[in-house]
Amino acid sequence: MNITVEPVKIEEKEILKNLLEKYLYEFSQWEKEDVNNLGLYGYDYLDHYWTEKNRFPFFIKVEHTLAGFVMINDYPESDIKTDYTMSEFFIMHKYRCLGIGTYTAHYLFDKFKGKWQLKYHPKNTASEQFWIKVVNECTKGNYEIIKSKAEDKYKDGTIGNILVFEIDGNGFNHE
Repeated sequence: MNITVEPVKIEEKEILKNLLEKYLYEFSQWEKEDVNNLGLYGYDYLDHYWTEKNRFPFFIKVEHTLAGFVMINDYPESDIKTDYTMSEFFIMHKYRCLGIGTYTAHYLFDKFKGKWQLKYHPKNTASEQFWIKVVNECTKGNYEIIKSKAEDKYKDGTIGNILVFEIDGNGFNHE
């Protein structure tokens, strides 16, 4: 299976916007978010990925076909200083449980070495299991799970969990 992780070009922004709607629809089962008057969820920070430093959008493709996307930035989810935050990560249903998400996470962690934060909604148990497994693999169990602050809770009132970990300069943390 040919998996690629490709930067999203500005002229492909509309494609990412369309995929974000699918992602936000799926996420609404946990956050209980409503659509706006146009029937869309919207993503307030999309344009910032081409106008601000340290924002990195990627498409995930399988055999040259869109399978998902990833958005990385440097805006921390907690008071702990980190280099990168996994802002959004989405694999379409058809491509789940095939190793594509794991490959993508490993690829990006190896590309962006440093200290990471990754927030997940605790009611999204599939996401929780996926991220704990992947981060455990990448760090040999050297990570921390913290609760975000109450003011940073999800729109449904749930306080998210944040994984904090480091990927060293030699690739994955081998401590």
